Amino acid sequence: MTGVGEQFRDAVLARDMEAAEALLSEDVVFRSPAVFKPYQGRTATMVILRSVLRIAEDFRYTRSFTEDDGAGHVLVFEATVDGRGIEGADFLRIGESGLVEDFRVMMRPLSGLNVVVARMGEAIPQTMAEMGLSQ
Repeated sequence: MTGVGEQFRDAVLARDMEAAEALLSEDVVFRSPAVFKPYQGRTATMVILRSVLRIAEDFRYTRSFTEDDGAGHVLVFEATVDGRGIEGADFLRIGESGLVEDFRVMMRPLSGLNVVVARMGEAIPQTMAEMGLSQ
């Protein structure tokens, strides 16, 4: 049986956003490398995830680690955004419900993060419109 971290990785790589969303708790907290205040809830997190996949030209996970108790997962990624290579990690914490309750992202280099931030500013409104959400 595969754990939630592996299921999440597989869903993202397959661009199956419905499967990825099903692995997030309703009140998941998403912590971005670009903003201080965390995003609250599944919908906000999915806006971010969908937007990232919109701007990342070749998003891929390259390594993964799971804590012994299975409650923590680290998914190391690489991607290119506007010709700039980025690398980072998704840190997933699985709650008692068996779903992701805390989702943190770290990213480098700063020049790559700056490109991601600029592009996300364009992608988020498009993603929200596609999801039927108002700004």
